[in-house]
Amino acid sequence: MDNEEVIMGIIVHGGNARSYAMRAMSAAKNLDFEEADQLVESANEELNKAHRIQTDLIQAESRGDKTEVSLLMVHAQDHLMNAMSVRDVSLEIIDLNKKIKKLSGGN
Repeated sequence: MDNEEVIMGIIVHGGNARSYAMRAMSAAKNLDFEEADQLVESANEELNKAHRIQTDLIQAESRGDKTEVSLLMVHAQDHLMNAMSVRDVSLEIIDLNKKIKKLSGGN
């Protein structure tokens, strides 16, 4: 895979993860916690794919294979970190909605 394909892999999987996490928050707002949990799992799977690509780049660089740092690479890294943050926030939103439902007498 060339450098551009690798970068696009991080962007695509990061974007997918962010979308799943956003959908999970919406499901939690609608009290559909089963759907929310499934969407978070899908977000985690996409983040794992992106992280594997990132780890491969880091390992290659540690072996002496330099990776060109381009604006696209910076964008990919930013995209991945943003997706991770949105996933983390979604976990908190889901947990809060579960607690609110429980406190209000729901099961």
